[in-house]
Amino acid sequence: MKVIAVATQKGGVGKTSTTVNLGAGLALSGARVLVVDLDPQAQAGTAVGVNLAGEDQLARSLGWVLQARLQGMRMDLSTVWFDRSELLAEWEDAGTLHLLACEESTMTAAQDLIHKKGFQSTPILRRMLVEIADQFDFVVIDTPPAVSSLSATALAAADYVVTVCIPEYPALKGAAATRGTVRYVKDRTNGECDPQYLGAVLNRSNPPSKWKSQEVNIRNGMLDAELHPFMTDIRIDNRISDSFAYGTPAAIRYASHAPGKLYGQLMMQIIERMQQPPEKWETPEHIALEASVE
Repeated sequence: MKVIAVATQKGGVGKTSTTVNLGAGLALSGARVLVVDLDPQAQAGTAVGVNLAGEDQLARSLGWVLQARLQGMRMDLSTVWFDRSELLAEWEDAGTLHLLACEESTMTAAQDLIHKKGFQSTPILRRMLVEIADQFDFVVIDTPPAVSSLSATALAAADYVVTVCIPEYPALKGAAATRGTVRYVKDRTNGECDPQYLGAVLNRSNPPSKWKSQEVNIRNGMLDAELHPFMTDIRIDNRISDSFAYGTPAAIRYASHAPGKLYGQLMMQIIERMQQPPEKWETPEHIALEASVE
């Protein structure tokens, strides 16, 4: 089982859409996939058609499970996750897609408890995922955008970290900060957790014919900051955000159209980087500003 955390310290850049569509793409390729919603906003659940509403469903929130485990109670994750494999029904060779959902109040309480217990509790999610390692090929974690005990828990749980940027300067700073944070996870968990940074996705990009100076500067800035951008961008496309309303990721809903194809290409590049040393990773080249903008 490989665990991928999609993380950034800047909100509003498409972290959740990247998470769920990467998970969906992996499932379409035949993998057994678990999406973990660690963001109190719970948007990853919405993206795959799960919303925890009502007191009777709070016990299925990952936030509640984390609280229970931190207080010494054992819970079987298989009793709380949601099977969303029905979304793959049209694909004969697809794998499976499951979700560990969350809810704001229980996840916020879990965050407070992790913070209270200190750094020794940071690997709690990783330890829980190890217990189900034989049931999934990939776990993809959606993380909170801010620096918090939950974001630290997500990075500690990961084998690999992917960050997300958009063609705006604050997003570049947030992605670079995340890149730096990954380096310290091993020391802060006494060697128990050691995620590898894989690269940055440029999300909501424009086609080259519409590039302005800011987008060119961001693209070059990603290279200068050693963010190792992937070769594939995710182009701005309303179908990606619209898919949230249908509870079906764009990689599934529009599998044969641009969103599905781009997420599929990104998925393959992420898998390739897992199998290669960083010096062999293919990245875009710097762009000459004067030759690239209108």
